[in-house]
This record gives sequence, structure tokens and C-alpha cells, in this order.
Amino acid sequence: MTKDALIIGGGIAGPVTAMALRKAGLGVRLFEAYDRGSDGVGAFLTLAQNGLEALKVLDLHDLVADLGMDTPEGVMVNAKGRELAVIPQPSRTLRRGDLYRTLRDEAVRRGVSVEYGRRLTDAGVVGGGVQARFEDGTTADGALLIGADGLWSRTRTIIDPGAPRPRHLGLLNTGGFAEGVRVPGRPGVSHFVFGRRCFFGYLIHPNGEVWWFANPASPKEPTAADLAAVTPSALIDLFRDDTGPMRDIIAATPHVMPAWNTYDLPTVPTWSNSHMVIVGDAAHATSPSSGQGASMAIEDAVVLAKCLRDHETPEAFAVYERQRRARVERIVAQGKRNGGGKAPGPVGAYLRDLFLPVVLRQVAKRGSLSWMYDHRITWDESAQRLA
Repeated sequence: MTKDALIIGGGIAGPVTAMALRKAGLGVRLFEAYDRGSDGVGAFLTLAQNGLEALKVLDLHDLVADLGMDTPEGVMVNAKGRELAVIPQPSRTLRRGDLYRTLRDEAVRRGVSVEYGRRLTDAGVVGGGVQARFEDGTTADGALLIGADGLWSRTRTIIDPGAPRPRHLGLLNTGGFAEGVRVPGRPGVSHFVFGRRCFFGYLIHPNGEVWWFANPASPKEPTAADLAAVTPSALIDLFRDDTGPMRDIIAATPHVMPAWNTYDLPTVPTWSNSHMVIVGDAAHATSPSSGQGASMAIEDAVVLAKCLRDHETPEAFAVYERQRRARVERIVAQGKRNGGGKAPGPVGAYLRDLFLPVVLRQVAKRGSLSWMYDHRITWDESAQRLA
């Protein structure tokens, strides 16, 4: 049987998985729930060095090399403006919509058909293959189905109706792109401010634009009304007692993005069945504080393609999971730890300011995050030997 794969989801994981599978010699069809692409959608994200290296395996690195800006390091300061640490973070930061558009366009150029307005409702094994059923009443048949459908993945719950729900991380997210404001710092450096009431991050693009995000605390999972209350004026007020350019940056932003919640998935017990498997956020969503969400999805795509190249399903799915589970769950845990210091309260803030510089100096000295950033995938090596 021809290994035609039905890929659900047209964000980052979907197009990269489609191109990886084509490199492995498989036929693919890509289905996106929305009736259009994601051009101009969302804020910005980080592609860490390991994710950029995974793109090289698929000859995609040069396509993103001119998007956004290099972000080689981050500077952390407290609410009084005192520098706590300078941390290496080999990465590139780019607008999410630019990455979506670039990956989708390249997938189409490489022969991937993208079908919009096809929201998955169910799927099942039919005649030795799999049939996907969509909200519009249509179906699609293939040899296997890959759920690249994100945090609220329908594929995940089809595979396992008891799959865990995403975990609320106690923080909201918002941000934007400020214009015509001068702020301290060098272009490309990530600046992180532990405000008394809210965490804030910003980067200066070489063109002078300031890209920023804020993480208001939200101990309980917010309602729509809670999210709507995160207005520009409310954000500015959160920083009224803090040192730094946060208020000026927010005021200089033509469009502050509506707030959204942050979640992760510490562990998903079941990644696959005989004909279906999940990748990216569907399998292991991590806090934005990890800076690894997109990179993990790209790594997944390459590893899964190698496994399907070298093995029949469902063995390919088992090898893929064996290759990926320990690494991604470790990164999810790291992201949770990174985010835990963003809203610690007065006592926690005092202890953080006291110990964080020492801890991060030791991290940098020992290279203890090299396991994350130095990870490399070799395409020509057999997936079996990697197990």
C-alpha cells in the first residue's frame, strides 16, 4: 500500500511534517481547519539553534534565515532595573505569521496540497487504512493520519478519549510591536524584566521596531471577561512602580494583542494507535518560557519521517515515540521551571533576585543546557540505530 499520509493542521508542525515525509518518499495531503492561511496572525516566536539545525535537514534553514532577527542572548533585570544575569540563548526570533506563510508556501512549491476549511471531527480504521471525517461532511482516506493540530488536538482525543487536558500555567500572554519609541538595549538582545506585578520581555529589531510581550499573573484559568480586562491601560498600570521602558513601549504600540492563556502538557500517555500519531503541541505542548515549542515540532517532523522511511506502521510510531518522549518531556519540565519565577510574590522575588544570578552563572559555566541546544538529527542515519 502506498504510504499516503493525511496530516491534520496547517500551522508550523503540519507543513514541516509534510515536507519531511515527502523527503522520505511518502505521499501527503495537508488539511487545515480554517478557511484561509495564517498570514499576519499572531505575535512572534523563537526558533532555538536545535530547531534551526533541524530545518537544515529539510533544506529549509535558508528560507527563514532572513526573517526576524538573530537573538543570541538575553538580559534579565529585576523591578528596580538591576541586572540579574546575561544568558546565552542561541536562537532566531521571527513573526509567527511570517513563519507560517514561508513554510506553507514552500510546502506547496514542493508539491504538498493544502486543503482549507477541513476541520477534523473523527477518524477511524477503514479497509486497512484510515479515514478522516470532517465537519463539512467530507471524508479523506489514507494509509495513516498525523495529528499536527496543536494544543487542543482533536487527533489526540480520537487516539485516546481519556487524554489529559492542557494544564493552565498561571500566566496570561499579550504583546505587540511598538513603533517610534527609543528604549535601552542592543538590537537582537532579549530583555526580560521581572516586574513586581507582571513579567515583561522586549527585543529591538534592527529596523527600530520593538517587539514585546507581557505575562500578567492569572492564578485561576481565566474567563473571557478576565482576558478582555487585560487592556493597554491595565497593562501600563501593572508597571507603575517598576523601573524600565515597559509603559512607554505599550503606549507606543498601535495594536496590543488580545490576551490569551498559557498552557502546557506535561505528559501525554498515548501518542499513537495502529494508524494515527500526534506531533508537536498535540503531543507535548511546552510553556512559551522554554523557547522551544516550534523547535520541538520541527524535530518531531524530521524524526517521524525517518521512522516512517525505515519502518512500517505501527512500529514506526513506536520508534518515533521512543526517540522523542524523554527529550520533549524534559523540555516541558524546563519550561515550567522557567515560568515559575515570573509571578512569585514578594518573598519569592527576593529569593529569586538573591539566587538566580548564582544559578545562571553556574548554568553558563557548566554548559548544562547544551543537551537542549546542541541536539542534532542526522537524516542518513537509520532510525533503528537511534533507538
